[in-house]
Amino acid sequence: MMNEYPVIIQGGMGAGVSNWQLARAVSKRGQLGVVSGTALDQILVRRLQDGDPGGHMRRALLAFPFPSMADNVLSTYFVPGGKASTASYMVAPMLGRDNSRASVELCIVSNFVEVFLARKEHDNPVGINYLEKIQAAHLPTIYGAMLAGVSYIIMGAGIPLRIPGVLDGLARHEPVEYAMHVTGAEEGDDMVARFNPRDYMERELEPLLRPQFLPIVSSNALATTMVKKANGVVNGLVIEMSRAGGHNAPPRGKMQLNDKGEPVYGERDQVDFAKLRELGVPFWLAGGYGSAEGLKLALQEGATGIQVGTAFEFADESGLDPVFKSRLLAKSIAGTAEVFTDPVASPTGFPFKVGMLEGTGSDAHTSGERPRICDLGFLREAYRTEEGGIGYRCPAEPLSLYVSKGGKAEDTVGRKCLCNALLANVGLGQVRNAYRKEIALVTVGDDLKRVWEFLPPGETSYTASDVIDELLTGAGALVAELPELEPVCTVKA
Repeated sequence: MMNEYPVIIQGGMGAGVSNWQLARAVSKRGQLGVVSGTALDQILVRRLQDGDPGGHMRRALLAFPFPSMADNVLSTYFVPGGKASTASYMVAPMLGRDNSRASVELCIVSNFVEVFLARKEHDNPVGINYLEKIQAAHLPTIYGAMLAGVSYIIMGAGIPLRIPGVLDGLARHEPVEYAMHVTGAEEGDDMVARFNPRDYMERELEPLLRPQFLPIVSSNALATTMVKKANGVVNGLVIEMSRAGGHNAPPRGKMQLNDKGEPVYGERDQVDFAKLRELGVPFWLAGGYGSAEGLKLALQEGATGIQVGTAFEFADESGLDPVFKSRLLAKSIAGTAEVFTDPVASPTGFPFKVGMLEGTGSDAHTSGERPRICDLGFLREAYRTEEGGIGYRCPAEPLSLYVSKGGKAEDTVGRKCLCNALLANVGLGQVRNAYRKEIALVTVGDDLKRVWEFLPPGETSYTASDVIDELLTGAGALVAELPELEPVCTVKA
């Protein structure tokens, strides 16, 4: 029996927008549903502190293969009935290269939970998306997703050349390591993260499914590098253009800004599809291809399909707060939706796309009122300390603290706390001093302006299934000609 590649990959939108409900809805339709792997440890503990409405987290914890580990997480964070609305969330410790056993266990468990729930009620593949930038979390988080039977690992925001080898080792429950990028590191420094699954296994398990690996790249050069120089099999590529939401690759060459203050992309940033085809691996196009016309164009260029984020972000099943969802959708309907590619907002230094919405971090006045606080730290920069160890700093943290760690004051201008904002986007924002809630900062792709097209006649909202139906309109003949793939063996949820 043979299975086809997915024609549509639902993009991984973090944190918590591409949640298990959305991924499950897409995979049930035979396309590839993808959960976001960003901040799943913090998301799980906040869902538990909210009382776990519906009991979904607890049901997934009961299915976790190591009961003591699951019990540790539940006993630490679950609040029956939910915390008071004015109470602050208990925050899990920030992650670094060297983490406590409890932190590693939380990483494993939280990623298992999200993938397990996405795989319920169907037998189709499910993927998970990670940011290569968040290197400290890679090893235990990927292992947790693999314990749940994840079929695809998709990774962007970096050059993940060593992830294929990690997948090979984790599938056999073997020790793995990942060399971290540490600013100022010197030859001979130990800057490697390590993880041994057997230090955490409570019983023997069969070898796990080795997921297919799809790195996200934005140029022919990087595509070629991934296929030819990775330390294991690269199963395909997601080619992401600058119209995509979230983090964008910076323009090649010297950064130039347009009259709105956005990065300017030129001919050097164009992808040569003929050269992509020569690599001999399937590829999906992303960023501006989220329409029936975009899918047809992608297939005609030799792509296997498309990755779509923004259209699914506004589907009923996504984790985006319904208030933000309805307000931005209304702007799309009215033709007033605006998207700004902010060159400095993200602590990573990558351009970051923002949906302009009053009362959120896209509003200069609202953003300016937030004090600088860094208590999640996913996007922190690792740097070499004077003693030769690893320290962490973030240009969105308090200025004096950042400078005391060797950071440059000019690098802090315009930076925003994406970590806290992204959790606020999905209704899990921190409450500070019993009254002040973290502000959101909604990231969307340029296709925000046309998401209204997915609305069924007479409706004010749409589902993931509506998106799939619209995307596949008229592409049947082209889809039928796609090559086939040996089926991915999955562990039933």
